This record gives sequence, structure tokens and C-alpha cells, in this order.
Amino acid sequence: MTDSTATPPNSNQGPWAIPVRRPLPGDDKPKSTTSFPRKVWHLLVAIKDGLALVFLLMFFALLFGLLSGRPNAALPVSEGALLLELDGVVTEQPAEIDPFAALSGGQDLKEYRVRDVVHALETAADDKRVTSVVLDLDRFLGGGQVSLAEIGAAIDKVRAKKKPVLAFATAYTTDSYQIASHASEIWSDPIGGVAIAGPGGSHLYYKGLMDRLGITAHIYRVGTFKSAVEPFLRSDQSPEAKEADLAYASVLWDKWRSDVQKARPQAKIDAFIADTPGLVKAAGNDLSKASLDAGLVDKVGSRMAFGTRVAEISGAYDDSQPWDYNAIPLDNWVAANPPGKEGTAIAVVPVIGEIVDGEASNGTAGGETIAQHVLDAAADDGVKAIVLRVDSPGGSVLASEEIRQALLAAKAKKKPIVVSMANVAASGGYWVSTPADRIFAEPDTITGSIGVFGILPSFDQALAKIGVTADGIATTPLSGQPDILGGVNDEFNQLAQASVEDIYARFTGLVAKSRKQPVEKIETIAEGRVWAGGTARQLGLVDQFGGLPEALAAAAKLAKVDGDYHAKYFEDEPSEFSKMLAGLFGVDQEEAAMAPRGWFGIAAMKRQLTERRLAQDLSLLTEAGSVQAACLDCRAYLPAAVPHSRGADTTGLLAKLALLLKS
Repeated sequence: MTDSTATPPNSNQGPWAIPVRRPLPGDDKPKSTTSFPRKVWHLLVAIKDGLALVFLLMFFALLFGLLSGRPNAALPVSEGALLLELDGVVTEQPAEIDPFAALSGGQDLKEYRVRDVVHALETAADDKRVTSVVLDLDRFLGGGQVSLAEIGAAIDKVRAKKKPVLAFATAYTTDSYQIASHASEIWSDPIGGVAIAGPGGSHLYYKGLMDRLGITAHIYRVGTFKSAVEPFLRSDQSPEAKEADLAYASVLWDKWRSDVQKARPQAKIDAFIADTPGLVKAAGNDLSKASLDAGLVDKVGSRMAFGTRVAEISGAYDDSQPWDYNAIPLDNWVAANPPGKEGTAIAVVPVIGEIVDGEASNGTAGGETIAQHVLDAAADDGVKAIVLRVDSPGGSVLASEEIRQALLAAKAKKKPIVVSMANVAASGGYWVSTPADRIFAEPDTITGSIGVFGILPSFDQALAKIGVTADGIATTPLSGQPDILGGVNDEFNQLAQASVEDIYARFTGLVAKSRKQPVEKIETIAEGRVWAGGTARQLGLVDQFGGLPEALAAAAKLAKVDGDYHAKYFEDEPSEFSKMLAGLFGVDQEEAAMAPRGWFGIAAMKRQLTERRLAQDLSLLTEAGSVQAACLDCRAYLPAAVPHSRGADTTGLLAKLALLLKS
């Protein structure tokens, strides 16, 4: 028998060659040399490598977005038009970007810091690189009236240097036109125009809904004019609330008209507002032509025509596209022109948005957060005085008192306290102002609302409608109270009302002491009534008119500062991660494209704001959590497009019931 492993004859291999096995029958079938566990291991390794590659690519994409999305301190052009493309609202303090909302595409409209816009305009006035200023207000949704007036005054400084300021929008509303009126040229799209509404509008009242659902609102309040809780007690507005609302709304409206008429004396503002539909009909139903005829706009033309006009002044970026003008983005200009830090530091502590218990991010005034900022400023030896910048409708009494105590601690360290009221400083916003050595406000600031309330719902009647009842034992009159399922008893109601009355007495006492007036006089102007800044000054609730610059000057004087001084802000800065997410997934090109344009688009946006107001109001029944010094009606005079209130959540019990009823 021949060995199958032997070297075949005539082979060229030598005696040391490796033996070669001859093929046998059946060897042509493929056989696996890898075991099943080894295959699984190879699969897991491949998945691991794939995921690592994906995450690595995502990391570099995020890093690229962060680096490319951040404002560049180097201007993109040597000279051109400073572009203020305000696609959103202006506010004293933009809210912190919610990373989860940004990732899910649910981020709100963009917010612009008022002081950044004002500083950009003021620096542009004296900088030769800026040859004009463009106000793109096509998707502008407004801001507080004081903030808009500050921006208008900054535009006037640009025009005083003989630099053109050009405004464009498809359609102008009350807020956007207040800014645009300060421009040297106002453009409107042919399908747009100007539609001025003025302050006012409807409030929502829930008494009928609550009766239908069997929900009882237990209200504890002090003050004839404390109308914040009326939506839960009535089906309409009380005469006292109407009187108060009309009083301060009329002051704001007169101030708006005065500002616009001064900025644009040639415009027939009053006649246009008095009969806008009649003038539009006379112009062949063309709102833009009616606006042009009344002198409210200077030119009617498309965005391309407007861009070509700007390029005539500031040059074209691309000669083949004459409407593509040299533009300097606002963010880049702000980054390239930081505020000066010469001289002594004066601390500025913003109190912006609803005042809530605990800590809170920017856009909401957390009691612990703001108090810590005040204490940090007081502990800073380089800070000689503190300015509290208030733009808040109030909120939690406990949080307001926490901030006040921190201000008293700062005063104990001999640091003067000055309050600068912006658009709104009412209820809790006034509570935190009481330690001030001096209070500044504008004529169209909304303040006062010295009153408190508490609200607690019970659902015993609602549950009874579906056959659910509650029963139990009690060892004292307050056992198990407040019982929101079985009903709140009289003893608890009496105790709660006494607590609210005690806090109200403390509030009026604080105001009387700080304003050096008898309590009896304060009680006549308190009771929750809201006042415009001009009236508040006459009543002694504020000391003088002025904005933040005047407040800083007063603080420096009280601190006996010689020479220069600068504002040093004590506030949380948004994290780089949240800013990166905002740039990548937040309000940017895609969201801006969906923002409302034109008169009908902006009018439709009001529906969404009403829905948010509904959610905020209903959340009071389940989320207030403490006695409130809050002016809910004052929220209408803040940038309503971006609700900073924690109560904006629509997942509360009553909100769900309302949605179920709707369906």
C-alpha cells in the first residue's frame, strides 16, 4: 500500500519538504474552522467598533458645530452694515437653553439680550467700519415697552452720527413698529404693511369650566384690586380690575404714541390707528399702500429690493448678486466689542422672570440663586455698590423674602443698594425692591401690585361625579387638612386666610418703612393695584425716572466712587454645552424659517400664546406651592413668546381635565 503522505514521484521538492496530504473523496465540501462562540465574539467586536466610530463622528460633528457656531471676535468683513436680525423676542436675560428640548427640536423662539443690542448700536455709532444699520424685523415678536424704548434711543444715537438706519419687515405690529419708527428708512413688503393694535385684550376666566368639572378653588387673598385670582372666582372681569387695567394701559399707550410720534413726526399715526380698515379700503384693500400714504413707511418693496438699497450704501458682498450686501452679524459685533471694565466695579444682579422657590436657571428668578448672587457681590471687595435690575411680575413670597434678606446683609456691609426697574417690577418684584436706597423706573414701567394671595383646589365634587368619595377620622380640626380629595374644612380656610392677611400686613409694613410713609397711606395705594411708572413716582413708590445707566451713576455716587466705574454682572452664564446644542439643534435656520411672517402669521401666533397662558393659569391650582405675591396680568407686558414660568407645563391635573373636556 502506498502512503498517502509520501512525496509524489518527479517532485521538485527535496527530502525536507513538508508532506502534502492528497485530496480524498468528499473534501470538496467547505468546512467551518470557527466555532459558534467565536462568531458571536467577532460580531460583538464589530458592533463595538461600529459604535465607537459613530460616537467619534458625532463628537467631531459637535465640536465642529461648537467652534463654527460661536461668535467670532474677528469681523467677517472690513466694513458693512450692522445686521440686527431679530428673529424672536428681546429680553433682559435670555433663558438657559434646555439641552433635552434642543435635542428633541422643541426649543422656543430665540431671545436677544437687550443690553447686547443697545451696546452694539452705541458702539456702531462711533465705529467707521459700520456704514449703516439694518433692522430685520420680519420675524420679530416683540418685548417689553421699556426695552423697546431703550433700543429706539440707541438707534437715535446711530442716526445722530449721520449713519443710515434701514428697517424691513413684511408686516409691522405694535412692538416692531416702535423700533422701526426710529429708522431713517422704513421698508415694507408689498403684501404687508403696518397694523397697530395697542395694549389690551381678553383675559381667560375658568369659573364655568371649574363648576362643570366640580372643582372648588379655595382662594385666600387681600386687596380689592388683587385680580390675579379672579379667573378662578368669576366668569368676567370685575369693575375694579377693569379700572386698574385701563389706568396703567392708557399710560403705556400714551407713552408709546409719544415715542413713535417723536421719532417719526411726519407719520399720521393717530389718523391711521383711528380708522385703519377705512384707510385700507380707500387704498384698494392694500395695507402696504395705506401705510405708505399715511407716512408710516417710506418704501414698499421686496426683500431683494431692500437688500439692493442697503448694498448701495454699504457695498455688495457679491457683485453678481447686488442685493447681497456686506453684513456684520450682531453676535460677531458683540463678541468683538465687549463692554469696558475701566474703573470701579458696580455689581448688577438681575431679577428676571417669575420669582420661584429654590434654585433656577436664567430667565427665572430662583430665590436661592438670586440671594447667592447678592451675597457674592457683597463679599467682593472690589464691588462698591449693588444695582438690582428687576424685570419680574413677582411670585413666591418666601423666595422674595430670601432675596430681600440677602440685600439687607449687603447693606450691613455698607454697600449701597439701588433698584433699576425695567418693564415690570410688580408684587414680589416690588417686595425685593424695598431695601433699596433709591429706586429708578421709567414712565412705562409697570409696578406696584402690593398684595398677596394663596390658591388651593379641592376635587371632592369632581370625584363624586364619578362615584368616588372620601371618608376617615380626625383627632383635631386640622387632621388631614388640606384635604383636596375630601374637601377643605372651615378651620383650615380660616387659618390660611389669617396667614395671607399676616403676610399682606408685613408687605405693606415693608413698603411703608422703605418709602418713609405711614402704613395708612400705603394701604390706600396697595390692595394689589397695579400702577404705571409715572403714577408710581407721584405716589412715592419710586424715586426718579431713569434706566440702568442712571441707576449705576446713582450707585457710584452713593458709594462715593471717584472716577470711572463699570457694571459687573452677577448672573449664571449659559454652559458651553447648552450653547452648542442651541446652535446645532435649537432655534436656527430651520426654526427661523417656521417663525411667523406677515400680519396673518403673527396674528396666528397669538393663538399659541393664548394656549400657553391657559396652561400657566391652570397650573396655579396645582403648582403654586406657597403664598404668592404675583401680578399675573403683568405678564402680558413681558416677552410672552417665551414663558419662563415653571407653571408653563401642561401636564397638571386640571390642564389634563381641560384637554379631556375639549376632546
